[in-house]
Amino acid sequence: MDDDDQKMQIMRKAFQMFDTTKCGFIETLKISTILNTMGQLFEEAELQTLIEETDPEGSGKVNFDGFCRIAAHFLEEEDTEAMQEELKEAFRLYDREGNGFISTQTLREILAALDDKLGPDDLDGIIAEIDTDGSGTVDFDEFMEMMTGE
Repeated sequence: MDDDDQKMQIMRKAFQMFDTTKCGFIETLKISTILNTMGQLFEEAELQTLIEETDPEGSGKVNFDGFCRIAAHFLEEEDTEAMQEELKEAFRLYDREGNGFISTQTLREILAALDDKLGPDDLDGIIAEIDTDGSGTVDFDEFMEMMTGE
């Protein structure tokens, strides 16, 4: 699998995670949350410009293709190894006890802090998507899968 395929999988997984109603669209307000979750740095003004170009009628929603156009703009410079390191670092920040997992409650707080527009139902949907084994915890592999789709 080449880097482009990998990026596509990462973006599809992130999109699906935030498309909690499975309608094929996500709110443009959630894009900054997704980029933050993926550990991507971006200028808010640059992001807004891209959103306006992708959503010229100002619907407040984009489909997967639109999301890809926006996210790819920020993902281009990343190589897989560097991204994996960033994800490990992000995970370590939240694994405060260093026991190799974070609770779904902690993950819920992180997601809520990243995007205050996520309601309880959105958060439940995202958590259910991530905690595939229903353990109430997210280990690095689940976190990695959530972020990369692998």
